[in-house]
Amino acid sequence: MPPEVTKRITIIDGHPDPDARRFCHALAGAYASGAAANAYAVKRITLAELHVPLLRSKDDWEQGSLTNALAAAQQDILWATHLVIIYPLWLGGMPAMLKAFFEQIFRPKFASGAEGEEWAKPLKGKSARIVVTMGMPAWIYRWYFFAHSLKSLENNILAFVGIGPIRETLIGGIGAMDINGRRNWLKAVRALGRDGK
Repeated sequence: MPPEVTKRITIIDGHPDPDARRFCHALAGAYASGAAANAYAVKRITLAELHVPLLRSKDDWEQGSLTNALAAAQQDILWATHLVIIYPLWLGGMPAMLKAFFEQIFRPKFASGAEGEEWAKPLKGKSARIVVTMGMPAWIYRWYFFAHSLKSLENNILAFVGIGPIRETLIGGIGAMDINGRRNWLKAVRALGRDGK
């Protein structure tokens, strides 16, 4: 008999390129396989498969309607007890399509409470893991650039809507990494999935 499911995990694969060779897709698969091995329930949101319209006004953000696919993504996030967000660092931050996704998903009434409850945090109690790949060494991003865009995601988006604790994994030097380095990272991320962290 399999162990009781104690954690529900939604993985957001935030690489906008559908090319299967992108390492972010492999990392998402590794985390999912590790989590499944421990009988955690897993859902995946693959950004490259979505159409994500840009929001252009406050009215659109507050009153506009979601596509069916984005509404389903909202439900997958609500369902989860733990979120895993994986993306490549582009121009010092997350890809624009992933930022657009978060703008669509974390709308009023979903992320900050119903009318009259602006400070409510419906997503409180969910934890998160952020995995970022980058060309530069990870220590340069963390200590020279102070991981500014990562901190923005953590503090201004996730923690703001009540998600925490938030842990991070930075994978640097991805362009020059050999097959053994990539295998080691896949193994490490699979272990994170197995632990549900």
